[in-house]
Amino acid sequence: MSAARVAILTVSDTASLDPSADSSGPVIQGLLTQNGYVCTHLQIVPDDEIRIRSVILAWCDQGDIDWIVTTGGTGFGVRDRTPEAIKPLLEREAAGIVHLLLSASLQATPLAALSRPVAGTIKNTLITTLPGSAKAVMENINALLQAGVMNHAIELIRGGKGQHVHASLAAEGVRIGGGSPVISEGSIARAPSIGRAPSVGLAPSPDPPIASPGSINSRGAHHHHYHDHGHGHSTPKPRSVLSQDPTLPAHTRLRESPYPLVTVSEAILTILREIQPLPVYAEPVTPKLRGFVIAEDVYAPQDVPATLSTNVDGYALRSTDPPGIYKVLASRTHNLSQPLPPGTIFRINTGGPLPAGSDAVIMVEDTRLYSTQKSPTGDEVEEKEVETLAQIPRGENVREPGSDVRQGELVLERGTVVNSAGGEVGTLAFVGRRTVRAFRKPVVALLSTGNELLDVQSPSPLPSDGWGGIWDTNRPSLQAALEGLGYEVMDLGIVPDNLEAHITALRRGLDYADLILTTGGTSMGVGDLLKPVIEHHLGGTVHFGRVRVKPGKPTTFATIPTSEGRTERVPLFALPGNPASALVTFHVFVIPALRKLGGWPQDRCRLPSVRVQIQESLRLDPRPEYHRAMIKATPDGFRAYSTGGQRSSRVASLKGANGLIALPPRTEKGPSKLEIGDYVEAIVIGELEMM
Repeated sequence: MSAARVAILTVSDTASLDPSADSSGPVIQGLLTQNGYVCTHLQIVPDDEIRIRSVILAWCDQGDIDWIVTTGGTGFGVRDRTPEAIKPLLEREAAGIVHLLLSASLQATPLAALSRPVAGTIKNTLITTLPGSAKAVMENINALLQAGVMNHAIELIRGGKGQHVHASLAAEGVRIGGGSPVISEGSIARAPSIGRAPSVGLAPSPDPPIASPGSINSRGAHHHHYHDHGHGHSTPKPRSVLSQDPTLPAHTRLRESPYPLVTVSEAILTILREIQPLPVYAEPVTPKLRGFVIAEDVYAPQDVPATLSTNVDGYALRSTDPPGIYKVLASRTHNLSQPLPPGTIFRINTGGPLPAGSDAVIMVEDTRLYSTQKSPTGDEVEEKEVETLAQIPRGENVREPGSDVRQGELVLERGTVVNSAGGEVGTLAFVGRRTVRAFRKPVVALLSTGNELLDVQSPSPLPSDGWGGIWDTNRPSLQAALEGLGYEVMDLGIVPDNLEAHITALRRGLDYADLILTTGGTSMGVGDLLKPVIEHHLGGTVHFGRVRVKPGKPTTFATIPTSEGRTERVPLFALPGNPASALVTFHVFVIPALRKLGGWPQDRCRLPSVRVQIQESLRLDPRPEYHRAMIKATPDGFRAYSTGGQRSSRVASLKGANGLIALPPRTEKGPSKLEIGDYVEAIVIGELEMM
């Protein structure tokens, strides 16, 4: 077996601020390196669940790491959250490895009973969590390496059979209480009641686990194989069906949602886990490249500049030329490859190459016009002679070849987001790249649902029942947000509350788009058909159907398989119908999904947040709340001003809003509101303003 590749993650608030305080990470690296492992990553994060999960998932998605070892955060301290961060991510738990770690630690101290290790696999990567002290780390690593436990585990996870280990165990026989073997291979064959135990505590799992909607362990059509067989695939089927069947009679309808409430963190982790980046294509280097993510490391194909060139407007000359009067040459009168004749200087503009024989440039400001060339009519048309007023040292105002970029130098890394500020497009053009490999940007299919909705541009009259209906606010506002972010939108219009219309519209979206975005139809009403259509008619999987957040509790995330679509699965977000709820949940949940599809680095998929000081007292809700606000920058930091009433149907609360204040939930013994001057985090959804 080739050397196992290991990534080490130190979880520590202290070490994240001062890396020299990390003693355990280097200890693990040293022990594993001595034992033949290749340590490819060593990183430090604070005791923050989201940061821990982001790093772990990013490493597992790379596919080139066999074993992740974490150190720190496994105890009973208030900030010890490593087990809570990692355990929900595990696809197969390794109870035997946990037992081994605890046994090794308990032999050293009874205090090890307070340690909370977890172990298991995510995709093809094994994860183990160790304590934070260097002494405990050494004890645990030695226990894991004894008898080749980790080597055997990694071999099996890679798809191997571990035959040499099994043969050795069979030849040795079964030991009881650490004594001599009492059962031989032959006696095992004659004793069917004695089965083979799973290797190194990895729970036997011949089939992928079935996870309920909302679980952050959910696995969809992009499954991973841990055994050798052919790779034929049948049409994916939903892993669970919780929605009501709208064709059944009224007495069978659900009165409460069957979908468990998930936290915002669990919802975002589920989204980032289920969605994979779109394919990579060669894109032309033009202004339209903005918003794309570079999918290759870009190296300079040649030196820039390729030859001696100037960084000012002036005249190229020899550093030995004293001040005096010189004849002026230009590119139309002199070949650059020919040495500059004595008594002449060469007119040159910024960035232009120097002619052969010259080694300095004098600025225009350090010269005086002496004579001019005249046309037959006597008009002055060009400089003839110029007087230089100073002697210029060698190399003055000259750029050496390769002084900006050397041939073979990395100029843009894979994962670079091409911003609209122009720097990335300029860099590609600067080194002469005409095309670059980039992740495809997702196309979004957008629709609204509801018989009561009217299109503001082409309203169709509703039956005259005394009520005129309501304007469809969500579709135009979300389309404006999407196109403002640079995404192409397919408008599927307003879909009435019937099954056939829903199925037809969604299938159109599946054929064309990379993500489907709907609003309305996510609650418990008779006409709320999205979840039933996804599960009963399109074979989709609802990964979560409710989120513990205000506004946006009915927010739904699903994936739907496609037979001949652009991708194997298309993600779908069903946002609440209330306008403010739809826009808030779009920024919190949909933008990370779009960025993940477009190849953004996982740690940049969520919108950035800043610490703000609130300028009004804000009441807390039992649910975490995103309060619409205007964030303004001041010399003393960021201040946040409420946009007023926060009712979920009040779309005006988002007018002028450039931030969402993340209010914590109200607890039984905690305060009922935040006061003026309190500090809290806020998501930035627009351009920040100055006071």
